Amino acid sequence: MFHKINKKLVMCLVVILALGMVGTVLASQDKSEQVRLSSATSALVFQTDFGVKNDAVASMKGVAFGVDPNLKMFDLTHEIPAFDIWEAAYWLNGAAPYWPAGTVFVSVVDPGVGTDRKSVVLKTKTGHYFVTPDNGTLTLVSENLGIEAVREIDEAVNRLADSEASYTFHGRDVYAYTGARLASGVITFDEVGKLLEPKVEMINYQKAEIKDNAVWGMVVVLDQPYGNVWTSIPKKVFEDFGIKKGDVVNVCIMKDGKKVYEGKMPYVNTFGDVEEGEPLLYMNSELNVAFAINMDNFAETYNIESGAEWSVKITK
Repeated sequence: MFHKINKKLVMCLVVILALGMVGTVLASQDKSEQVRLSSATSALVFQTDFGVKNDAVASMKGVAFGVDPNLKMFDLTHEIPAFDIWEAAYWLNGAAPYWPAGTVFVSVVDPGVGTDRKSVVLKTKTGHYFVTPDNGTLTLVSENLGIEAVREIDEAVNRLADSEASYTFHGRDVYAYTGARLASGVITFDEVGKLLEPKVEMINYQKAEIKDNAVWGMVVVLDQPYGNVWTSIPKKVFEDFGIKKGDVVNVCIMKDGKKVYEGKMPYVNTFGDVEEGEPLLYMNSELNVAFAINMDNFAETYNIESGAEWSVKITK
């Protein structure tokens, strides 16, 4: 009798141990799958000119969350001035180098939405990905990070289901969806769409240079809310011209070649090196030439804006 009971106990123990081993194997497989998915997931970074007073940004993130609830999503900025492709290009280029390879940027400043401009993904030589309309937004990252490859988004595959009737919110229906699929590993870069020539639409702008006994550059952006004027002229180019701290220079700012401002100002370290209300030239946090008025707003005072049409000339 005891022998029969012992046999039953042994069988029960065998079954329990077998079930435990199966559970361990399944748990191990689940863990391996989680690791695989985790290793395939990259950061997804958004930039738009939408602002945050409506549901546009939340809708884009909702689409991305629907692709993969584990995605890590971040905001670069949603305060690009409406339709300002140059500023989108500038801030994208400023932030991207600080993010690791594999990061996917979705940038939507798209005044041509619904037209025949291409929707693309750029892979740079640094391993970053940029999902955006090909309208000039990629000008600076293509120059500074290099073009590895460009693919056109295949909307037959990489578009939010049942969104085909919408022509005015590609940020949600195409870019956020494609960016999320790429960042989460649902698709590879090769599956974005057809390979294009390794080039993108470029904005024509005045690059920093020394010519005609002057240093030339452009107004790349306004440092808000202070109204300081940031230029494309790096410290090295400026000082190679022979200007040193304490020198007074003549600054001319033009829009489409027409003078908007001209005046003299000293080259100093910081705002407090001049009297309140006085102009100054200094190196900003990017170590590029910038103009300011101590305790006042240079851009508002002189009606200065930013963009490719705004050039700067500095002479001794």
